Order: sequence, then structure tokens, then C-alpha cells
Amino acid sequence: MCRDHRVCSHSAWGQRNPEMLMYQHQRASERFDVIDLDPYGSPAPFLDAAVQAVSEGGLLCVTCTDMAVLAGNSGETCYSKYGAMALKSRACHEMALRIVLHSLDLRANCYQRFVVPLLSVSADFYVRVFVRVFTGQAKVKASASKQALVFQCVGCGTFHLQRLGKTSGASGGRVKFSAACGPPISPECEHCGQRHQLGGPLWAEPIHDLDFVGRVLQAVSTNPGRFHTSERIQGVLSVITEELPDVPLYYTLDQLSSTIRCSTPSLLQLRSALLHAGFRVSLSHACKNAVKTDAPSSALWDIMRCWEKECPVKRERLSEASPAFRILSVEPRLQANFAVRDDANPSSRQRGLKRFQANPEANWGPRPRARPGGKAAGEAMEERRRVHQNKRKEPAEDPVQRAARLKTFPCKRFKEGTCQRGDQCCYSHSPPAPEDTAAAASPDHPKTSYQNPPGSGVAAGPGVD
Repeated sequence: MCRDHRVCSHSAWGQRNPEMLMYQHQRASERFDVIDLDPYGSPAPFLDAAVQAVSEGGLLCVTCTDMAVLAGNSGETCYSKYGAMALKSRACHEMALRIVLHSLDLRANCYQRFVVPLLSVSADFYVRVFVRVFTGQAKVKASASKQALVFQCVGCGTFHLQRLGKTSGASGGRVKFSAACGPPISPECEHCGQRHQLGGPLWAEPIHDLDFVGRVLQAVSTNPGRFHTSERIQGVLSVITEELPDVPLYYTLDQLSSTIRCSTPSLLQLRSALLHAGFRVSLSHACKNAVKTDAPSSALWDIMRCWEKECPVKRERLSEASPAFRILSVEPRLQANFAVRDDANPSSRQRGLKRFQANPEANWGPRPRARPGGKAAGEAMEERRRVHQNKRKEPAEDPVQRAARLKTFPCKRFKEGTCQRGDQCCYSHSPPAPEDTAAAASPDHPKTSYQNPPGSGVAAGPGVD
């Protein structure tokens, strides 16, 4: 019997406490074949129950809309929910997918279970993963070698991955598990000399099952009228089939060029340079300008140094401590060839598929949590926001009023005789009024005492009782 449960449905199942419902179906005969977690915000409270309630080889679907947390805006919150530190990175959307997969596998390992990703998608303002859950003590031991820490340079954005564990062959065809050795980098970045940030752990294995993705793509292409968004589904899945499965994370075109303060090469030029150098390269469905490649960071920066020679930057404007100055001060050891190759243009791009959809309307995205009153309350809130927009900001002061206000204050340097601005000084150079001077010199004018009051416990000065 197939037991399919969707947490956010309005059926009799969905109206019950989802956590309690899943905890009550932990027995193998009562587990669900499909569990779809699609809450408002983070699904973290439901993950522990979900990995226990799904059947052997069953499908677990998880949606996360708390992208601010997963994208690195609050690393400590991400750790409390998902057990990993998120970093602010250009590859934050793929990093979010890998953090969610790590969290699922970590919770499943507690019950001698493990996950196998089928499809992981970053779209719009959320991420969604589809995994199968299996049981096996031997396979669970390999989970440590599937996770990795991320070392990311704060200057140039170069990243390195460090696996938590490693596997090696032993006698008799056995597999030996041990701790990995590291770190893979020095305390300072080898390219720009800046420090590194530490993120993760995250899932370092492939995040898609390409056979499964191919079957889904074929099913959608065969019957496109079945879904209203079939064009976008075909475009996103086509890009996923072109991704390098064994290369975690990616760089972006604008990141590489802005780091060295040069103009941005075209996507085909950079991809062609990597292909000419003998490396693999692909796009990523998570970012339009992504460059996912197996080239080491040293080769990637050599290619950017060669590009800077064709489009030079003004070195005199660069600070000697900046990442751009330090990277460009090294001569490239690799001579890049930017001649465009035919295989540099991916098939999905040639066919003009809808890969990265633009927002359909202004201010489009996740809305506030539902409030009493329904749609009318939401419309009233939008109108209130429109009316009060920028009301809290102080208006800019008029330059004439500011000059007049400053002229009411005497210039301290004029009193000392050191002001060189003369009439151009924004403060007053007028001498003090005679009545003010006479009042200050009058014996009846009270003087302010700066001595400490009796019994204060503070000495008034040397030699004073």
C-alpha cells in the first residue's frame, strides 16, 4: 500500500501534527513511500521525523524558503538549524543545496540510514531537493567521506574543499575508512595573501542522479502540455544534465573580473580558454554567470592574468595590499587561448531554452506570513507600506541652511591664529561681543570649580590633601 503524505496539504492527514504523525509511522510496515516537506520557512523541525518515517528506498522531498539563512547572512542560525556554517559566496545557492543534503544525511545516519540524491534544484527564492532514503550500516560508514569543509578566501573568493573522511582499499576487497588529512591550504591565501573563512560541513558528492534527470526530461518533453511550466522545466533540467557532477561549487564571471578590476570576458571566451588548457567546464542551473570547472585555482587566475594583458587595468590606481595588485603582480605560467571553440557553447544555450527565468513582476518573491483578514488585510498592508515609504528617512539639509547654521559657531583655529581659510572658512571669524568679555572678567561672575567634591575618594592632584 502506497502511503503518500504531504505536510502542507489540507487533507485530514495534513491537519494533524506532522511531526507526531511521522513519529507514529516509524515501523517498517507503516512507513510512507513519499514524504513531501514544504513548510513556510525552514523544514529543520521535521527532518528528524521524516528520515524515520519514509520507507526503504522511499522518496523524500524537502523545500527550504529560508534562503537568507542558507545563503550566509546568518551563519550561526544556519548551524543551529542544519548543522553547518553557511558562507557569503557567489556560489551560495549551490552551497545551500549541499548544506540541506548534509543535514538530511546527518539525521539519517543516526538511525543507520543514508540518503541518495536524485535531483537538487535552486529556483527563484527557494531550494528543493529530492532524495531516496535507504538503510545499511556499511554504507553509513562512508557518509563521513561524502562531507567536506570549505575554506574560502575573503579577498579573492578562491575556495578549497577538505573532506572529513577518506576511504581506501584493504586486503580481501574490503574498504577501510579513516580520517582525512589537512588542511589543504596555508593560513594565508596563496594568490592574494588574505585570510580564509571556514564553512560547512556540506555534501561534496554529486547532487543529481543524471539517469533519473534524463528520464524526467524525456517524460516532460514527450508530453509538454501536461505542465504549464514545461518550457522552464525542460530548460532547467537540460542545464542540470550539462553540469559537471563531480565538481562542487563554482565561480562567476563578474566575481573573477571584479577581483582584479578588469573588464569582464564573455562566457564563451572564458569557457574556451579553459577548454584549450585541457580542463572541463560547465554552467550551473543555480547561477546564470557560473563557471563550474575542474581547473585548479592557480590555472584559473593565470587565465584571468592573460585576459588582463589584453584589457589592461591602471596599476597605479591599485593599492599594494589589494587582492588585484597581488594577483596581477605574478606573471602567468599558463598562456591562455581565448579563441572561441564550438564546444564552448552548451547545447541548452544554442537551442535558446528558458534556463533562467526573469521575475514576472515588480517586488516579486516570498510574501509575509498570512494574517487574519485574508487578502483584504494583505492589500491594506501593501497600501500602508506604499504611503509610508521613505517617511522615516530624514530629509537632506539645504546647503544654504547648513552654511548659515555653521556660521553661528566660532572657529577654534581662528582664536588660536592658525586658520588659513580666511573668508572661505565655514565657521565664524567674528570677535566675541564686548559684553561677553566683560562678563567673563567680572569678579561677580561665578567660576566653575573643577575640584573633586569632598569624600569622593579621588585625589585632586599631587601634594593636595
